Amino acid sequence: MRTRDRSLFANAAALLVCGVLAGVVVAAAAFPAIAMGGLAMKSGSDAYGGLPSQLQVLQSPQISYVYASDNKTLLATIYDENRHDIPLAQIPKIMQDAIIAAEDERFYDHHGVDVQGVLRAYVANQNSDDQQGASTLTMQYVRQALTYFSDSPSDIIAATERTNLRKMKEIKYALTLETQLTKEQILERYLNIAAFGNATYGIYAASQVFFGKEPKNLTLGEASLLAGLVKAPSTYDPTTKTGLKNALDRRQYVLSQMVKNGYITQAQSDEANKAQLKIIGKRTPNGCVATRKNDWGFFCDYLYRWWLQQEAFGADTSTRENKLKAGGFRIVTTLDVSVQAAAKKNIEKQLKTGNPIALSLAAIEPGTGKIKAMATNRKYGLDTSGNGPSTDPKKRKLGIKGTYPTTTNPLISGGGDITGYKMGSTFKMFTMVAALEAGYTLDYPIATKSPYQSQYAVESSSRAACKDRKHWCPVNANPKWMNGLRTMWTGFGRSVNTYFVPLQERVGADKVVEVAKRLGMQFRAKGTKDAPADYEFSSDPDRARNWGPFTLGVSDAVPLELANAYATLAADGKYCEPIPVSKITDHAGNVLDEVTKPRCKQAVKADVARAAVDAARCPVGDRSSVSKCDGGTATGVRGIVGKPVMGKTGTSDVNWTATMALSTKQLSIVGTMADPDYAQHDNVGVSMLTNNAVAYTMRDALKGKKSVNFTPPSAKYTTGKRVSIPGNLTCRGVDEVRSILRGRGFIVEVDNNPIDSPCPAGTVASTEPDRWTIEDGYVLIHISNGRGTRPPTQEPGLPGQPGNGGGNGRD
Repeated sequence: MRTRDRSLFANAAALLVCGVLAGVVVAAAAFPAIAMGGLAMKSGSDAYGGLPSQLQVLQSPQISYVYASDNKTLLATIYDENRHDIPLAQIPKIMQDAIIAAEDERFYDHHGVDVQGVLRAYVANQNSDDQQGASTLTMQYVRQALTYFSDSPSDIIAATERTNLRKMKEIKYALTLETQLTKEQILERYLNIAAFGNATYGIYAASQVFFGKEPKNLTLGEASLLAGLVKAPSTYDPTTKTGLKNALDRRQYVLSQMVKNGYITQAQSDEANKAQLKIIGKRTPNGCVATRKNDWGFFCDYLYRWWLQQEAFGADTSTRENKLKAGGFRIVTTLDVSVQAAAKKNIEKQLKTGNPIALSLAAIEPGTGKIKAMATNRKYGLDTSGNGPSTDPKKRKLGIKGTYPTTTNPLISGGGDITGYKMGSTFKMFTMVAALEAGYTLDYPIATKSPYQSQYAVESSSRAACKDRKHWCPVNANPKWMNGLRTMWTGFGRSVNTYFVPLQERVGADKVVEVAKRLGMQFRAKGTKDAPADYEFSSDPDRARNWGPFTLGVSDAVPLELANAYATLAADGKYCEPIPVSKITDHAGNVLDEVTKPRCKQAVKADVARAAVDAARCPVGDRSSVSKCDGGTATGVRGIVGKPVMGKTGTSDVNWTATMALSTKQLSIVGTMADPDYAQHDNVGVSMLTNNAVAYTMRDALKGKKSVNFTPPSAKYTTGKRVSIPGNLTCRGVDEVRSILRGRGFIVEVDNNPIDSPCPAGTVASTEPDRWTIEDGYVLIHISNGRGTRPPTQEPGLPGQPGNGGGNGRD
C-alpha cells in the first residue's frame, strides 16, 4: 500500500484552495462553454461550504451467474449492466498503472482534487480550442457513484449535467472520500465501476468481452488499450473499424504516459505497440434467450419465474427481478446437464424440432423436488419469424404463427397461456391413492364391463351419454382385454376405465381431487360460472363431487407437476415443491440457504404411497414380491430401464395427447406429446413415441447408478378381509338375488347385457365373483338369455383374459 501525507494541514489547505477555486476556476477548467454568470470568488466559496460531503456508496449493479448442478457448467448470465466487481489483487499492476497514466497521473500525490491540474486546465482552456478537463480518478468515481446511487431521476440528472454546482459537489465529496479510503480502495472502486463501452462496466467485464480473458491475464498491450477506452467508450470502440484506429492512437498516448511516469520502459512501450491484438468483442450473453446451450432455455425460464415468486428477494416482482439482474448472485441450479442431454437426445430421436406437435419431458428428483431436466422439441427464443402457421384453423386464417420451432412459452412447466394438456389415465393414480386412504385394498375386485353406466350426470347430447341420455357411460378402449374381474393391480396395469370410475364413485370424486391437490396439481384452466373449467371444478366441493371424468385425466396438467406427483409417491409420500436451485451466494459471499432448502411435507402416508407404487409397477412390466400383476400397457419399459420402475401411460380422448409417467427411487420423468397451439388436435401421434422418449431417457440418466428397490406395502393395504358369496343364486330372480347380496353388505351392480346360460331368460346366470370377495366388495350380476352354457368364472386375482403385454387405443 502506498502511503500518503494525510496531515490536517494538507487536507485543510486543499479544502481552502478548492473552495476558492470552485466558484472561479472549475467551470472554465472543466466546462469552458458554460458562462461564469455572476459567480464571484466569495459566492463560490459560500456555496461550496453549504454542500453535503458524505457520499452514499452502495453496491453497483452486478451480473448474476447461473450454473448447472455440477457447480462448474455455466448455464446463463443475467444482468442489467455487465459488471462483476473483483478485488484490486486480481487486477494486474500494468492495468492499474495504465489507468492512472491515462486518467490521473498525479493520483498518488493529490487528496482527491488535483489543484495543479485545475490551474493548468484553466490556463490552457483560455488560450486553446483543444479543451482540457481536470477531474481526478476520485472525482470520476464520485460522479459515477452519484449516478448509480441516486434515489430519484432528478438526482441522476443533477449528477451528470454540466453545471458548476455539480462540479463543486464532486470536489467536496472527493476530498471527503480521500479521508475515508486508501488510494488502493479508490482505485479498486474506480476500475470496477468505470464504463468501457460495448455494454461493459468494470475491468472484469471489459477484459472478458474485448479479449475473452480475466484481467489477471491481460498483456501490457491489452491493458493499455482498455485504459484508453474510458475517456470516450464510443469513440474508441475497438470492435469497429474507425473505433479501432482511434483506440490504437489512444493506446499509444497511454503507453507514452506510462513511460513518462516510470511504469514501463520505452522498449516495453514499443513492443506493446507492435504486438498484434486479438479483439473478440463478443458481448456477454444476457438472459434465458442466450443460454450456453439453447435447450437449457426452458429450465432457465422456470428459474426466472420461480425467482419472481420468492418473497425473500423482495416485496414485489419488480424488486425481485431487479435483484436478480443487479445482485451479482452465483446461482447453482439443480439442472443435471447429463440428464438434460439425455432428455433432449431422446426427444429428438422420436419427434424432431420443427414438428407442430410438442414432445416435452420433465425430470425431478423424488424426496427433494430438485428439477433435473426440462426439454422439448422446440428452440427457446424470441425470433419467431421462421415459425410455421398455427395449427388452430381460426388462428391460421388470421395469419397467426404457431409456436414451432421457436417459442418462449413455458410448455413444460406451465404459466401464462399454458394451462397444460390432458394427461389421460395417468390420473387414475389419484383415484387409487384416495381409495387406499379410504380403506380399500389392492386386491379390491370389481367386475368390469364396457360400457358402464355411472352415477354421474351428463349432457344428453354428449357422445358419452348412456342410452338413458342422463348418465355418463364410460367405455374401455379394448373391452376384450380389459373387461372382467379386476383389482387395483390388474385394473391399473391394464388401464381399465370401468374399474376406476366405479372406484371413484365409492371413494368420492371430491376426495380424488383433494389427493391430486396434495400431490401438487395446479388446476390452472379457468372457466366461468356458466361454463366451469378445471379451477372451478377443483375449488367447488359440489362440482368436484360430480366430476366423474376426472379419474380419466380430463384436467389440464404439465409434465413438471405430474412428474412431481409421481415422485412424491416414489418418495414414500413425501411431497417437495419443485425447486430449480441448490445454492445461492450473493456478491458478498453470503449463502442464502433459507431460500434453497427443500420445502417438503408428508402428503400421503408412507404405506399408502408404497401400495400405490406397487400397483403402478404393473403397467411398466415390473412387480414386487407381493404384486399380483396381469398385463400392462407398456410392459417393455422395465427391460429398457433395467432398474425397478413404476409408472403409467395415458392418452386422452381421440388421441389429443399421449403421456407417460415413469419413476424410480432416484428420478421421476413425465413426457407428454401434445399440440400446444391447438389443444383439440386429433391424433397427435402414437403413444409409443412418448413412451420411448421417457423410457430411454430414464435408462440413460441412470446409467452406471445402482438399482434402488421400492419397499413393498404391508398386508394392511394389499389384502382385504375375505367373505363368501352365497351359493345357489343362479336361475333365481334378479331382484331376489340383489336383495340377498345387499343384505350381506355387498355393492351390487347388474349387467344388462344378457349372456348365454341354461337358466331361464331374465334370471340370474351367475355372479362375478362367484365364490368370495372382500368385505363390502363389489358383485356383478349377469342375466341369462336362456341359451347355451357359460364356463365358470375364475377366482378374484386371476382375471379371465391373459395379459398380452399391451393395449390398443386409449388407455
